[in-house]
Amino acid sequence: MSSNTLIPSSNVFDGWRSISTALIMALVGYSVMVSVPVLSTAWVNMLGFTEEQVGRVAGADLGGLSVGAICSSIFVARVNRRLLVAIGLFLSIGANALCISYVEYEQVLWLRVIAGFGSGIFTSIAVVTLGGTTKPVRAFNYLLLGFAFSTAIELHTLPQLSMNGIYIFFIVLNVFCLALIPWMPSKPLNAEELIQQQEAQEGIADWNVPRILPMICLVAIGFTYINIGGYYTYIELAAHADGIAEDWIGPILTWSSIFAIVGCFFAFLCSRFGLFKPLIISLFAMAFIVIMLQGGITDINIMISLFGFMTLWTFVDVYQSAMMAHMDRSGSLIALMPSVQGFGQFLGPNVSASVLGAGLGYSTMFVVSGSMALVAMILYIGITMYMNKRKPIESVSS
Repeated sequence: MSSNTLIPSSNVFDGWRSISTALIMALVGYSVMVSVPVLSTAWVNMLGFTEEQVGRVAGADLGGLSVGAICSSIFVARVNRRLLVAIGLFLSIGANALCISYVEYEQVLWLRVIAGFGSGIFTSIAVVTLGGTTKPVRAFNYLLLGFAFSTAIELHTLPQLSMNGIYIFFIVLNVFCLALIPWMPSKPLNAEELIQQQEAQEGIADWNVPRILPMICLVAIGFTYINIGGYYTYIELAAHADGIAEDWIGPILTWSSIFAIVGCFFAFLCSRFGLFKPLIISLFAMAFIVIMLQGGITDINIMISLFGFMTLWTFVDVYQSAMMAHMDRSGSLIALMPSVQGFGQFLGPNVSASVLGAGLGYSTMFVVSGSMALVAMILYIGITMYMNKRKPIESVSS
């Protein structure tokens, strides 16, 4: 099926070049996020960082991504988007290049902030571009499907590289994105084009909800990613601490990433149940498979936990993105999603690092991390109760 049959050609954001560029840049921007377990192990084994320092460095990178996305959202409607993307890419390239020469903890910490800041700028533009399509939910599904494959590639490739090789890998990806900048739309749709887009959006419910609701959704996304950040940063190190062999945990990490595709498939099957019930149940399940490791890690439960976690990560992201797409048709708050995700993944490793630094161990860390998903679940339950009072919501499909 051609792009013209999918969506009207009058929207520049619906062109295959625009969508492809946005997908690639978003995946490159999230590359550090998905490779955190490998990076954490590399920082410990190759640079001699402590477990607490690893959490701080990982949090710095993703905290920088959050701040970069916020800055991008401020200027995205007023500044040429291609210029913003170029600035972000050059910052990321420069910081990664400097990491090759500067390897002390504090030096790496601040360089990762700069690298994350640059990534946040162009990642936010990419997400805004996807949100500007006539069918944003479908565009986000494409992103999450690509996320599954890119995660598998990175988790398989990066452990085979040296520390400098990992940084060079990120640099090469950023340089490739530079070549795609001409395909990125330089400005948002004008008023007339927005009207045409809204007329073409058949089957997309306009909930007309108070602005506070999508803001609460952003808070819930933040708590979800605090859980993701803490768990994903330390899962490999926690497995090693409990005596799990590298030749077991390494392949499990790689193969578990493929289960992101399973999450997309289940999200499609569950669309008949609306947005709220599947999201609430999946967040409860995510909390359970994280907390289940508090009693100790074995070959079996680490496999179950990782496979389940990667399935639920994409499943939850599909539904959270769809929720935002229904509640925020203007896209102004959708632009903040990378910032919220990055901020959650900044807090997650730092909270976990503080737990480990206090000597409470990985068992407590998994309980604290998993409880964050339960907080997100409670927020969505509150939104569900509000929506049920206004009108039936179960007929709304993602």
